[in-house]
Amino acid sequence: MTKLQNIKPDIRHLDDMKEMFYDKIWKKTAPNLELYYMYRGIEEKNGLRYDITVIPSQMLGQEFAKTKGHQHLNNFQELYSVLEGEAIFLIQKENDKKVEDVFAVRAQSGESIIIPPGYSHVTINPSKTDLKMSNWVSKKCVSEYKEFEKLAGACYYYTKSGWIKNKNYKEVPELRFEEPLKSALTDLDFLN
Repeated sequence: MTKLQNIKPDIRHLDDMKEMFYDKIWKKTAPNLELYYMYRGIEEKNGLRYDITVIPSQMLGQEFAKTKGHQHLNNFQELYSVLEGEAIFLIQKENDKKVEDVFAVRAQSGESIIIPPGYSHVTINPSKTDLKMSNWVSKKCVSEYKEFEKLAGACYYYTKSGWIKNKNYKEVPELRFEEPLKSALTDLDFLN
């Protein structure tokens, strides 16, 4: 964490995510919590940017802590690695409120995942410890949040009761589960 001490993070607050939570009753009275911290541009090489995100362990009503979620314009991919803790990456491909594909990857410290082109994603901290993860992405990549904002989040919420479908989507296939990469990649050219 020493590298992060001199970098001021972007902080995502509860109010930045407005209605993107499963537990609407909790949201009505919840304070404007700090949900997670994004340390962007820690390193840059070959047109890529290296970031670190820290998601403290906390419950958002009935739902586990999560990121706002986004998709990449122009079909860029992204590589995430869990540095500390545990993550669930919920990855979906949608078209006009209809989800064509959705899967989740549970990753532990030392494991990685690749966000495929054309997919949106949310990261969830399902544990009682803080999650620290890194990502490599093209500096040309633009993140788009509109679909998740319009539909109150991803097509599934991860809650104390398990996975719950988001009813704002017209069609949602059954959630499938995939395995993470067991080691970090060294050749990152595919991200450009």
